[in-house]
Amino acid sequence: MQYFKSRVVRLLAVLFLVTFVTYAMVRILPGDPARSFLGFDAPQAQVDGLRERMGLNENVVSGYAHWVADVVRGDLGESYRTDQSVAEALKQRFPVSLELMIMAQLFALGVAIPVGVITAHRPGGVFDRIWSAFAFSMIAIPGFVLGLVLIYLFPVILGWLQVSGFTPFSEDPLANIKSLVLPTLTLGLLQLAVYSRILRSDMISTLQEDFVTMARAKGLRTRRILIGHALRPSSFSLLTVAALNVGQLISGAVVVEILFGLPGIGSLMVNAITGRDLVVLQGAMLFIVFAYVVVNLLADGLYSVLDPRVRHQANV
Repeated sequence: MQYFKSRVVRLLAVLFLVTFVTYAMVRILPGDPARSFLGFDAPQAQVDGLRERMGLNENVVSGYAHWVADVVRGDLGESYRTDQSVAEALKQRFPVSLELMIMAQLFALGVAIPVGVITAHRPGGVFDRIWSAFAFSMIAIPGFVLGLVLIYLFPVILGWLQVSGFTPFSEDPLANIKSLVLPTLTLGLLQLAVYSRILRSDMISTLQEDFVTMARAKGLRTRRILIGHALRPSSFSLLTVAALNVGQLISGAVVVEILFGLPGIGSLMVNAITGRDLVVLQGAMLFIVFAYVVVNLLADGLYSVLDPRVRHQANV
């Protein structure tokens, strides 16, 4: 219990630090957000009223304190551009981003785990060399370039799938999956390459351990040794990177959502930045950081499931 308490305190500190820095940075950007929003021909009285509404007349500390107080009450504010509640906007767009990131993560892990096990079993083999070349290629290619290549290959050349747009799962499950295939590949291929290399490296080391040698001496089948004995202790680095990659998935989702025209939180943030809609930007950042903190807290909990020694060391 003490272990989880300490982790919660640390992650709350991260939540505070990131939201405060974001709040401060938004206000030190050059230019007057109120003037930019209303236009340079707007009357000064109207600009002053909007500045007061946006809290730009307060200092950073006081403004942040008022913003936190509103957030604690469940009030994330309203968009200056659409007058829509920020909480409502996030509620509408969150399912799109969540579905995209879950599909990308499941795709990456679903392929990386068996590939990592196979390449670790026969390192230096033909498949291992081919996969290594593919993985390094995926790591080297920027996400937006990979997305453009996939668009050119599948919709343009082959006439498969759709370039942009999104269909909710509740309306048409098949169309929903089709609309997310290319974004999932764009976002997941990089993660797949990283995950498979990490698991391969850790499993090669694990397969040299004494308990694996003992399992082989007992005559256990290779498949049971790989899956039942070596995979679990080799999963710590993979779990850590998968949890930390939530931030990378979110940043990648911003590019992917714009590229494929998906109405997710990433596109909401981009629209808020270009429109200087500070309230929406702050609410979206809070939501993203909170999600990142929660995922990492859950990952810490999974450590103790994979290895009870983590619980024991934390309680010592």
